[in-house]
Amino acid sequence: MFKAIILTLLEFQTRRFLHKHRPKVVAITGSVGKTSAKAFTATVLSQRYRVLAQDGNHNTHASVPLAVFDIPFPSEELRNPFMWLQVLWQMEQKIRRPFEHEALVLELGTDHPGEIAHFKYLSPDIAAVTSVAPEHMEFFKTIDAVAKEELAVVNYSQLALINRDDIDPIFARYVTNTNIDTYGTSGVAEYRYIVEDFDVKKGFTGKFVSPEFGEQPVALRLLGEHNIKSAVAAGAIGLKLGLTKEELVAGLEAIQPVPGRMQLLRGLKDSMLIDDTYNSSPKAAIAALQTLYTFPGAQKIAILGSMNELGEFSQQAHEEVGAACDPGLLDWVITVGAEAEKYLARAAAAKGCQVRSFLSPYDAGAFAHRVLQRGATVLAKGSQNGVFTEEALKLLLHSTEEEERLVRQDPIWLQVKETQFEKSASSR
Repeated sequence: MFKAIILTLLEFQTRRFLHKHRPKVVAITGSVGKTSAKAFTATVLSQRYRVLAQDGNHNTHASVPLAVFDIPFPSEELRNPFMWLQVLWQMEQKIRRPFEHEALVLELGTDHPGEIAHFKYLSPDIAAVTSVAPEHMEFFKTIDAVAKEELAVVNYSQLALINRDDIDPIFARYVTNTNIDTYGTSGVAEYRYIVEDFDVKKGFTGKFVSPEFGEQPVALRLLGEHNIKSAVAAGAIGLKLGLTKEELVAGLEAIQPVPGRMQLLRGLKDSMLIDDTYNSSPKAAIAALQTLYTFPGAQKIAILGSMNELGEFSQQAHEEVGAACDPGLLDWVITVGAEAEKYLARAAAAKGCQVRSFLSPYDAGAFAHRVLQRGATVLAKGSQNGVFTEEALKLLLHSTEEEERLVRQDPIWLQVKETQFEKSASSR
């Protein structure tokens, strides 16, 4: 009852805020890639607008109203009524004052069916749906349920952009809004990017294609095709909100990788580390492997962690990633976590890969450190709880100063990791 009252008040204040200040509202959702798309969109829109982008995503109904008001998510006990009274008072003050931002970029996360539909009160000017893929399958059960959930945002937004490459057209049955455009890297998308060249240190060169301006030369300092798609989404959103050709190009070329999402770091022995440790899903893990295969170097190592929250799809998903491990292109497959050891490692070994499995990222990193050769390329990919492959990468960095570029390095997260792996060690 207390929670319901607080959420009602938060949403009431948010409606008042949006009605008074009238910022452009961009909502981004999807199974994979929404955080990068959010960050890239904020960068592109900043060429014209004063932009407020949601910092993180707590996947709760309270996090989005707080993001609209630029109020940090409370670290205190969430059932503390005095804390929420203080939050509501802050909201009231911000409603009354001038709002310094002109555009809001919000990430809408979901754990259970019906949560995306709940955000209808935002009435977004533009929504982007990045993908439909297995997620939180212990609650969604089927991929159809995931599609219905993620596409719900389309039906209450003025305009929607849908990733043509990663959302099956069959799911159009869940969409009632006809004001839709598509983006991606394939020729069927209205907004797309044509890759002409790729350099591991400089990223992609190519052309951004749009109905507004045709083909425009654009350099993207990114790794991985999935990051290209997020950049295209950002560019399309920018054009829909009135950016000029010059602003579009400048915004796209200003995009930087998001920490923990295909970020290139310098490693020991002149190695290159591909940091994709923020989270993992079958589609993203396979895309990261494909990127690793394009890198030069005599030795390639993939550190692959368990993928969480996949329910009954877990075995199939991990086996798909294991099957994507190519023994002709990988020297080592190192897994972290029980599910990865049970399914992914077995599938990779069946393909002929050299595999070692660990329950702890610290042990995985120590092993990678031992086998690392000069000039190697190392990919690290994994989910959060019980995995945390960024801790494996930490042991391979050229300098400890680079640790701040890794995800989840604040004291709270470090304590979580220490507690989890202490328990893991004591249970063996």
